[in-house]
Amino acid sequence: MPNEERLNDWFKERKARFNERRADDLFQRICQQDRGALSAGITLIESSRPADRIEANKLLQLCLSRKKQAWRIGITGVPGVGKSTLIESFGNFVLQHKANLAVLAIDPSSNVTGGSILGDKTRMETLSTNERVFIRPTAAGTTLGGVARHTREAIILCEAAGFEVIFIETVGVGQSETIVHSMVDFFLLLMLAGAGDELQGMKRGIMEMADGMIITKSDGENIQKSQWARREYANALHLFPAKENDWITQVHTSSSMTKEGFEDIWKNIESFFIKMNHSGWLTENRKRQEVEVLEEMMRSLLQSDFFSNEHWLAKYHEMESKVKSGEMLAYQAAEELFQDFRSSTSTL
Repeated sequence: MPNEERLNDWFKERKARFNERRADDLFQRICQQDRGALSAGITLIESSRPADRIEANKLLQLCLSRKKQAWRIGITGVPGVGKSTLIESFGNFVLQHKANLAVLAIDPSSNVTGGSILGDKTRMETLSTNERVFIRPTAAGTTLGGVARHTREAIILCEAAGFEVIFIETVGVGQSETIVHSMVDFFLLLMLAGAGDELQGMKRGIMEMADGMIITKSDGENIQKSQWARREYANALHLFPAKENDWITQVHTSSSMTKEGFEDIWKNIESFFIKMNHSGWLTENRKRQEVEVLEEMMRSLLQSDFFSNEHWLAKYHEMESKVKSGEMLAYQAAEELFQDFRSSTSTL
């Protein structure tokens, strides 16, 4: 009998694990704000197993049918600017105005081992223990700019779970800012004062994308420097072309230690969403973002199809050898390879 009991327990455990991968079951529990189901759902959409991808697509369609929309806020800045510290402190402030908060934090992965620390729950001690907060650290992997491949899908699941505000934290390197900007409504750029020539040290393109800017660590001896930096950035922003949505980017100073500046920052974010909802820009921008995702996924799938084909992979390595030896320039090899590929796949 003991063996039979152990076998029954094994079957029950196996069935439970199977249900964790079923879209219908996960969807029902996600709608009931089951945090375990939300975590399992995000794990499912991150899986590359064919069977999981089928269930993941079903789950995403079900979640899209909920038609719930959260305030999607991207938060970026160079490493050391205090992103996690601000999210921890400002997140608690947000909960005074909103029912709940989700944080999708992208952790950088090692280019050598592919490993990631995934330490956001230790860096956000107060938020991580709050029942109204969901924190999901995700390894960036090798995707462009360190942005996790399925962050967009995770946003959809969090919205279906009823989260009103979603923070997407970037690693703050490479092209991650551009990618995160393409999946959020409000883009918050964090800056440090006294870290060199502020205006020369920041790419103009990133500043142009920002819907709000915060000079962090504005406390103690750094207050005066922060105020000076705020004026410099505000003056620089006046030189940029007007945004398509006519929004004027504001620059604020803040301290995660004293909570100074949080009220003004939150009022600015609220004002943005009220104005953009009223004008219809928010809806149109999300439609435009989805089209960008379509284009991005098509490029990704075509690239995957090319490199998974043994014939074309061999041709690529042949061209690679010619480029290494100096026999051909890289752009010449790419053009020749592309012409061969196009000729072989064309049906016109």
